[in-house]
Amino acid sequence: MIEINNESTISVDETVLQRLTDFNLAQLHVSADAEVAIVLVDEGAMEALHVQWMDEPGPTDVLSFPMDELRPGTEDRPTPPGLLGDIVLCPQVAETQAQAAGHTLMDELILLTTHGLLHLLGFDHAEPEEEREMFGLQKELITAFARAERSR
Repeated sequence: MIEINNESTISVDETVLQRLTDFNLAQLHVSADAEVAIVLVDEGAMEALHVQWMDEPGPTDVLSFPMDELRPGTEDRPTPPGLLGDIVLCPQVAETQAQAAGHTLMDELILLTTHGLLHLLGFDHAEPEEEREMFGLQKELITAFARAERSR
């Protein structure tokens, strides 16, 4: 179950984020009954969360709050249902990053949502090897999702 709540002042196509998260969960062999919440907030709310949880000033693009410490499954052994956690996105920060990268806000939100979901599933990028693994998988998922969206 995926719940999306846009508390920001920027309009976002929530159906794309829904399809993306469903797609990524299926690719990672996570039960369709796993629960994840995606919340979009403005810069002020994101800055408050960033200070509270990361002890870092200013708003950030995405924060993840894992709950049941679920991990990706396999085709033979999918991850059981559970509470994955929350992904918090800041569209204003994402918009700035999208402009700098030369792509759309939705492309940036797809990247950030995928990144946040991987964090919920235990991936990290603190060490070089972890970064290569996480960012490689992130790229694979985004590329596969783009292909699936084109064939819709």
